Amino acid sequence: MKKLLVILSALFLLIMSACSSSGTTSTDSKEAGDASKQDSPGKTEVVFWHAMSGELETALNEIAKEFNESQEEIEVKPIFQGTYEESLTKFNTVAGTEDAPTIMQVFEVGTKYMIDSGKIQPVQKFIDEDNYDTSQWEKNISNYYSVNGTQYSMPFNSSTPVVVYNKDAFKEAGLDPENAPMTYSELKEAAKKLTKKDGDKTTQYGFSILNYGWFFEELLASQGGLYVDQENGRKGDATKATYNDEKGLKVFSLISDMYKEGTYYNVGQNWDDMRAAFQSGKIAMYLDSSAGIRALVDNAPFEVGVSYLPVPDDAERQGVIIGGASVWMSNGISEEKQKGAWKFMKYLTTPEVQAKWHVKSGYFAINPAAYEEEMVKQEWEKYPQLKVTVDQLRETKANTATQGALISVFPESRQKVVTAMESLYQGMDPKKALDQAAEETNRALEMANKKKGK
Repeated sequence: MKKLLVILSALFLLIMSACSSSGTTSTDSKEAGDASKQDSPGKTEVVFWHAMSGELETALNEIAKEFNESQEEIEVKPIFQGTYEESLTKFNTVAGTEDAPTIMQVFEVGTKYMIDSGKIQPVQKFIDEDNYDTSQWEKNISNYYSVNGTQYSMPFNSSTPVVVYNKDAFKEAGLDPENAPMTYSELKEAAKKLTKKDGDKTTQYGFSILNYGWFFEELLASQGGLYVDQENGRKGDATKATYNDEKGLKVFSLISDMYKEGTYYNVGQNWDDMRAAFQSGKIAMYLDSSAGIRALVDNAPFEVGVSYLPVPDDAERQGVIIGGASVWMSNGISEEKQKGAWKFMKYLTTPEVQAKWHVKSGYFAINPAAYEEEMVKQEWEKYPQLKVTVDQLRETKANTATQGALISVFPESRQKVVTAMESLYQGMDPKKALDQAAEETNRALEMANKKKGK
């Protein structure tokens, strides 16, 4: 017995020694937490994983710093975790453990994945406990992150696509610079007038769309089209793609027709290349994110115009789906940390904070009251293009199409659509290309549902 006690004592000392040295091998979030506790003893730590880099990270850090200084109970620690995909991969390794971040920023197509993970705490719990009025949030933004009456996450950085165009080029082509094309036929005609040639070489193309699935989803929804069955995956787990219907075909046919006419430029998949092509005069019109408008206006050597997404001639305009990301709360953490996170979330959505975020980032204000703040009014005077992006969102009709689809394999499905888009430039029939992408999405959905035991 005495020998056993000696062995147990030795084991205990070894364990204690390992624990005392674990700080040198812990994860980034743990190290950040330790640093936070040293800097602010007694405060509840809220680790915030995010994917904002550059100026966006600076703006986010400023907001967190101001929150930390505004009260004595909570310390928010923002930690950059790479791209949305990279941060989600990191989350998967720690979800449900003590090393999980208190809150985490996840892109919109990760919504279904996060819900199915079982590792998150829907913010609806705190909305109900606090009797918090979510009607102060922009409905066309918060709707995306709400399923069957449950608000799963808090909208944060939100954007939508818009048409961006060269007003100088419009004037030169005899087009009205204050009225961009609103229908597919108008877009085709304007693109023909804007396309310029020098012999056999095209020096300016009329229109372009980045080879990115998000733009296809938006053009589909703007005419009321659904991406998948089960009411866009919001009434149950989707089992098949529906985007290869007549509405989806209209989008692919538009791209195919314009490319064959020589008015459409294949810009590839790189956002920087797309914007560079516009600023250099290679393309006169294209689709971009509302969040990038201010930088475009500042850097383009000509006057930049912004307008709504075009729709097919026979379609009734429905509006746009919100893009960007939201903030999720982990469920494998203490309720004290969750409550601290909720206080920070409420702070983030105040008009004053949202006004600052809108002005510095270009993203929409989650709380529309922010647009009444003086700093926003001044910004809109300087950049009237920003108001156009907000107006398009406000005029969006709340329905199943504009609420957006929910599928756990969204990133994979998007890539299938991108491959299909690129096949159009090789001469593939639009219907065949779209059907092929849909079949591949269906296989991905089938595998995902089998994994869930469906």
